[in-house]
Amino acid sequence: MTTFSRCSVSLIHALLWLLVIILDDVHVGRAILESQAPHRELKAYRPLQDCRGCHNLEEVDASSVSAVNYDPDLKDVSIVATYSDHYGNIRLGSLKMGDLSSSWVLENPAKKKGSQLVIPRDSYQNDTRMEQSGNHSITNQSGESDSQFPHVEFASPAKLKRQILRQERRGQRTQELIQQEKETDEQMQEAAIEKSMSFENSVIGKYSIWRRDYESPNADAILKLMRDQIIMAKAYANIAKSKNATNLYVFLKQQCRENQHVIGKATFDADLPSSALDQAKAMGHALSLAKDELYDCHELAKKFRAMLQSTERSVDGLKKKGTFLIQLAAKTFPKPLHCLSLQLAADYFSLGFHEEDAVKEDVSRKNFEDPSLYHYAIFSDNVLATSVVVNSTVLNSKEPQKHVFHIVTDKLNFAAMKMWFRINAPADATIQVENINDFKWLNSSYCSVLRQLESARLKEYYFKANHPSSISAGADNLKYRNPKYLSMLNHLRFYLPEVYPKLEKILFLDDDIVVQKDLAPLWGIDMKGKVNGAVETCKESFHRFDKYLNFSNPKISENFDASACGWAFGMNMFDLKEWRKRNITGIYHYWQDLNEDRTLWKLGSLPPGLITFYNLTYAMERSWHVLGLGYDPALNQTAIENAAVVHYNGNYKPWLGLAFAKYKPYWSKYVEYDNPYLRRCNINE
Repeated sequence: MTTFSRCSVSLIHALLWLLVIILDDVHVGRAILESQAPHRELKAYRPLQDCRGCHNLEEVDASSVSAVNYDPDLKDVSIVATYSDHYGNIRLGSLKMGDLSSSWVLENPAKKKGSQLVIPRDSYQNDTRMEQSGNHSITNQSGESDSQFPHVEFASPAKLKRQILRQERRGQRTQELIQQEKETDEQMQEAAIEKSMSFENSVIGKYSIWRRDYESPNADAILKLMRDQIIMAKAYANIAKSKNATNLYVFLKQQCRENQHVIGKATFDADLPSSALDQAKAMGHALSLAKDELYDCHELAKKFRAMLQSTERSVDGLKKKGTFLIQLAAKTFPKPLHCLSLQLAADYFSLGFHEEDAVKEDVSRKNFEDPSLYHYAIFSDNVLATSVVVNSTVLNSKEPQKHVFHIVTDKLNFAAMKMWFRINAPADATIQVENINDFKWLNSSYCSVLRQLESARLKEYYFKANHPSSISAGADNLKYRNPKYLSMLNHLRFYLPEVYPKLEKILFLDDDIVVQKDLAPLWGIDMKGKVNGAVETCKESFHRFDKYLNFSNPKISENFDASACGWAFGMNMFDLKEWRKRNITGIYHYWQDLNEDRTLWKLGSLPPGLITFYNLTYAMERSWHVLGLGYDPALNQTAIENAAVVHYNGNYKPWLGLAFAKYKPYWSKYVEYDNPYLRRCNINE
């Protein structure tokens, strides 16, 4: 009877537990411990002890908690629990009642807070672990938990609040990182667009970024390998020679020659013959033999150092020769242009035009001296270049009949220049061609520079009679070996009032310029009492007085400012009335006499021009005169197209093969390539 009674009581207790779980929707919450590892997991706990007292209830709150006897048979009751993993995802798990520790509390949220069921501290536990269910989505879990599972209440509200704040900080930080990434992407896109707009995609020979060199780091690997093998073989060959290893020396030299023969003029792997790889392998075998027999790290390092120094000396010599050859090519009169002058001069005299021109000039003399017209001065011995200056000026002028061109050339090219403008005279414009040798007043007794040019000391300086090669003087002095520095045409610009005594204003133009706009407005510029109107060329520290003059000489340093801005000859408006009033030619003579030993400046016309017109130069707008088309390949294209005058100053003149291809069309469009004289002398576009 007693046994039956006890069994009945156990069964009743089990039924009560099931009713509490199902009808009251009991929630099971797991306490979160600060000392717990980052990966939160619910694990089964093994029983720590087994005693009689473990079957007794523990009183938690005597005033408000009604204790319930705990039956050991309830340890097999299954409980479903909700928890969050370390990623914040909600998970479901099941475990047995006996697996719960004493920190778990079962309560009915629908009833009073004081009504709780407390699990003993040392509950019966088994080795069963929680079976996690990872197949439920977060949405389903959260939805089902509200209807099927009790509410989870953490032991400490402060900890729950910290968790919420931590999640908010994580979300805020995520948003900040996403925003930073968006801003970085936008900046990269803007930089890429800006870079692409300024990118120069022109192909210069084979040295282009689109070459196959940039497709792969191993591009042209065979060619590079064979070149490196030649260097190594030469080093080992020299060591072999010093150690009397004659056979190896001859063998390595032979391999070097074979490598050179295979490479030939190849610049990348595609140019190599099919036998190149076999030759590279043969050379590799030879180098392996040499290494086994001759390798000495110290000796090899010495040999490479000697080869490097020898190569540097060779490169330096080649640079000097290259500079000399560029200067030579730039200053040598091309054969087609020489042919043009000869053909024109021959026809001029054979056709008897020299007698007719004397009468024709008397008729046009009125325009030559009319100060109300637009007068230009061009001093040149280049027929083709002068024709481009005249044609471009007339074609871009609004009133060509008001433009008068005064051309002065030397005795050698006078007939050719006359003949060209006789048969190719621009419509309406007036052309005057003069011979500098006809200016009888221009002699060595009056002109300081002419006296210096005729001196033996200057001829010695220019021709270097006591030196075997002009290259030895260095690249800095090569440009002063220019024939134009010995020509009075280069210095005639300082005698404009004497050449044109009845004119008041004149525009001086070099023969290497092209006019792109009407220049008539230049005569209306108020130059504020200045003598010379020019475009300044200084940019930051470039093209200032200290570049052209010797400021270590007290005569220069005491009279001029080293940082004064330089300007350019090429397009200059001269007020001849102010010139005469201020005796500019006298100032030029004074400084030219002081520089007879070339200690103030070297040769050229710009340094004495800077001195002569110091504080007497009016700065024009830069758009009137754009320079650098003869030496700078990176000029602003918009500035060139908007300029009134573009200047090919430098070595790369547009009539030479050295000219920059992208600048040449500005000049060539004013050349009449269909002219029979140009075709006869093979002058093509």
